[in-house]
Amino acid sequence: MTLLKSTRIESIDLLRGVVMVIMALDHVRDYFHYGSFFIDPTNLETTTPFLFFTRFITHYCAPVFVFLAGTSAMLYGSKKKKPELFKFLFTRGIWLIFLEIFVNNLIWTFDLTYSFPILQVIWAIGFSMVCLSFLIFLPKKVILIIGILLVATHNLLDDITLQGTSFTSIVWYLLHQQQVLPVKIFALFGFMYPVIPWVGLMALGYVFGSLYQKDFDITLRKKWLLRLGFGSLVLFFILRGTNIYGDLVPWSTQRNGIYTFLSFFNVTKYPPSLAFLLITMGPSLLFLYFFENTKNKLTSFFLVFGRVPLFYYFLHVFVIHIFAIIGILIFGGNWENMILSADVFSNAKLIDYGYPLYVVYLVWVGVIFLLFPWCKKYMIYKTNNKDKWWLSYL
Repeated sequence: MTLLKSTRIESIDLLRGVVMVIMALDHVRDYFHYGSFFIDPTNLETTTPFLFFTRFITHYCAPVFVFLAGTSAMLYGSKKKKPELFKFLFTRGIWLIFLEIFVNNLIWTFDLTYSFPILQVIWAIGFSMVCLSFLIFLPKKVILIIGILLVATHNLLDDITLQGTSFTSIVWYLLHQQQVLPVKIFALFGFMYPVIPWVGLMALGYVFGSLYQKDFDITLRKKWLLRLGFGSLVLFFILRGTNIYGDLVPWSTQRNGIYTFLSFFNVTKYPPSLAFLLITMGPSLLFLYFFENTKNKLTSFFLVFGRVPLFYYFLHVFVIHIFAIIGILIFGGNWENMILSADVFSNAKLIDYGYPLYVVYLVWVGVIFLLFPWCKKYMIYKTNNKDKWWLSYL
């Protein structure tokens, strides 16, 4: 089969591919590390520096996905009329929400009863895409202002917390408060990705896509990447250093210098605080600056994953989950506990389950190399079948 030349922007796909490989590390940790189903790896009372780093490095994944989804929308829409772009973003957003609820939850849990569905990153991308489908009719400057306001000011809402299962409470959980609660048709329901800042981040990614349009000067683009990347980092250190605004949990002096350092970088992901987004997007923009024209065997490896993101996402979770079951069968334990129903969590059935952190890294490397040929085959198929409209939804 002859591979047609791709018109995609390689630095964007490269960044996406790198964070997708990193993402698998976090998900392997979820299924394999000691106490991972019940212990927060960023809890300074129980974590270790290596475990904290293992979790922190994966913070880059979700923001990059959401931001670059907005960027891709701009680039896709540059060849389309606004109504066509609206239709694509709206329908794809609804499709992603459907996949989150009915496919992603099944892959993560293997629970056919759907006793504990969770709204995760695919939901956040889908909802944000639906919102973006309406925002595209506004001038870019207005979209930029909306994005900045949602990202920069949503922490003003941190003190608003609701309880219970009223309509108002559930709407607020969807918008800005992470919550797990019993819902009538499920045993439990997890609102893990409150969407206000994610919508703002995708809007910023959409405007950012203007830097990659064909008529945009490369030198000027690199200047903006450098300014935005360093500017984000400087603003992060100012906000975090003053400890006044920008994160739900201020940093504090700990039992020693190392843990104080960890406290400083222990930023809030659910919902993503301003500090969280600055420390993740700043280096990501600098990555785009430094790898604007880099091409070698290593970048080609990561490009494969970056060009088939949805395929890779579902496949890697499925494979990791299967590996976890195989591990239980080999080393002892009840494999049925890896059917992650509400009962497993409510009764802490996996509280003593898990492997050392080095095993997590070994499994992670194995998963990546196992998935590479399948992702490459699918990438080639997509590249050679651009006329198939449905592939843009996969």
